[in-house]
Amino acid sequence: MHRPTLPSRRRTLLVTAVVAVTVVPLPAGPVAAAPTADRQQQYAAAASEYGVPTDVLLGVSYLESRWDSNAGTPSTSGGYGPMHLTDARHVTALPGRGHHDTGTEDPRGDDSRTALAPREASEPAPPSAALQTVDAAAALTGVAPESLRTDPSANIRGGAALLASYQRELGAPIGTGTDPAAWYGAVARYAGADSADAAAAFADEVFTTIGAGESRVTDDGQRVTLPARTVRPQRSWLDRLGLRKLTRPDGLECPRTISCEWIPAPYEAFGDGDYGNHDLSDRPKRQKIEYIVIHDTEASWATTLKLVQDPTYVSWHYSLRSVDGHIAQHVKTKDVAWHAGNWYVNAKSIGLEHEGFAAQGTWYTEAMYRTSAKLVRHLALRLGIPLDRQHIIGHDNVPGTTAATVRGMHWDPGPYWDWTHYFDLLHAPRLDTGTPATGLVRIDPDYATNRPAFVGCVTPGVPCPSRGSSSVVLRSAPSADAPLVNDIALRPDGTPNTMEVSDHGARASAGQTYALAGRQGDWTAIWYLGQRAWFHNPASAPTATWTVGMVVTPKPGRATIPVYGRAYPEQAAYPAGVPYQAISPLQYTLAAGQRYAVGAVLPGEYYRASTFDGSSPGDWTVIRGDNRYVQIQFGHRIMYVNLADVQVLPSPVGAPR
Repeated sequence: MHRPTLPSRRRTLLVTAVVAVTVVPLPAGPVAAAPTADRQQQYAAAASEYGVPTDVLLGVSYLESRWDSNAGTPSTSGGYGPMHLTDARHVTALPGRGHHDTGTEDPRGDDSRTALAPREASEPAPPSAALQTVDAAAALTGVAPESLRTDPSANIRGGAALLASYQRELGAPIGTGTDPAAWYGAVARYAGADSADAAAAFADEVFTTIGAGESRVTDDGQRVTLPARTVRPQRSWLDRLGLRKLTRPDGLECPRTISCEWIPAPYEAFGDGDYGNHDLSDRPKRQKIEYIVIHDTEASWATTLKLVQDPTYVSWHYSLRSVDGHIAQHVKTKDVAWHAGNWYVNAKSIGLEHEGFAAQGTWYTEAMYRTSAKLVRHLALRLGIPLDRQHIIGHDNVPGTTAATVRGMHWDPGPYWDWTHYFDLLHAPRLDTGTPATGLVRIDPDYATNRPAFVGCVTPGVPCPSRGSSSVVLRSAPSADAPLVNDIALRPDGTPNTMEVSDHGARASAGQTYALAGRQGDWTAIWYLGQRAWFHNPASAPTATWTVGMVVTPKPGRATIPVYGRAYPEQAAYPAGVPYQAISPLQYTLAAGQRYAVGAVLPGEYYRASTFDGSSPGDWTVIRGDNRYVQIQFGHRIMYVNLADVQVLPSPVGAPR
């Protein structure tokens, strides 16, 4: 989403109170052990130094970062290292700070109404204590903030010191030999939550992780193991934190196992026939919900909540907080929020905004991944939405509505969102029974080792830190030296797309399925935006898997067919008084001999909503015609073709080998 500034007549200085950081000095203890190269030993040494059970330290760190160091880069809430020590002041002062999602899309995406213009960023709010824990860690350890941000061993020590300090403040027992169950309150406080519900949800996930155990290789090659251990946490320690208790109103659409509150987006009229910031409906009775759209806010939690409560601008259904995974619902799922930049998708989707503190933030906390996955699974099962990448999509997968809007569409959550891990958390089914002969390829790189050389994360043209990514890069020939493919809508002159982090015109993302277009050595080609696009896919380290499904190809005798960004009905379907929404093709065409993976077959629909009270002709009705469309994976974004233009075939038919 954009980081807007409110119009001058409504501009508000967005301020978050700075909560004083209380640091309880630790008694003189053993001298800090010298840093070791082994990450497991670093956790053990820090736990011993500060009297924290190793299981607790490992469990907290896993819920923050999955033990990764993330190349010393900040999370989307300004946290660093395996223990997610936050330093919001440092992040906001980084050079090149600002929203890199430079799209100019109208979030509502409805041609029948005046476009909502993008706005500039609001004044940054001072960080709360939860976003500035590096200061307390520095005071407790005597280690400089820079080292706490960049040195994993120092970072782990800082996290252990914070946990021990919180435990002492509560008057709870301390020491490596203490029962981990007695650390529930300190773990809950580490979340940085401002409510008992959110703190408890974080702590419960930590102790669930301890109970299940975990073992993985970190992003910098360190094997870390947390053995499974049965612990019955003493939840009574939570009461001593004195946090507010949330009310849970009837009708809140969140699972009971996550922390969630109702902060409504206003539905208000404000003169001259204008209103905001969403539209009423009665979904799914009125219209089936097909998609859940994953966004990144690129704004702090405080700013995000201010924006969604502004009746003059945009809305989304849910916001998710980075530090602890807490969720706020703003719009009922039956109603249509203005979030995806495409009215057809808005009318058939639910939008989730994940907190992103600044454009430099390149990774997302495990706490937020987990609560997001729980919410999405809950919604998908209730609404009959398939758990696949044709229906659980990023904002960067939403197509432009017409040729004129394609270039301005947003690219969040970007190439650093871990789609594979997210779908594992969703417990999504996988169909990996294919072979090269079946003709469909599912993008599936190893996130940690797949490290495209993106540029422009902070400064245009400057290399980004080497980090894992869900994206594979697509080239015009089977060679690492070949130019990237061209997205004609983004680069009309036909020149190759680039490695700028915001330029997704030559990349495919984990979970997306494409039709096979060829193989040569370690390279695989897919049909992509009307051309063959090659990616490195060696058998020794594959970046894709084979699958089965359906594909479309033009009907015999058709040299090319048009591709659309929305699936609207034909003109004859519109009742009198309702303006016709043109069926307008995009810049792309689908040529004979090409194949594209099918996501769904959909009716042509247009949800008419143009007035606050539904008084305009046709308002609050879904206009349906005879047109039917096939959703396809055409490029990085999903798109649509008219069913009358294509054959729908099983993927093995005529697949190249």
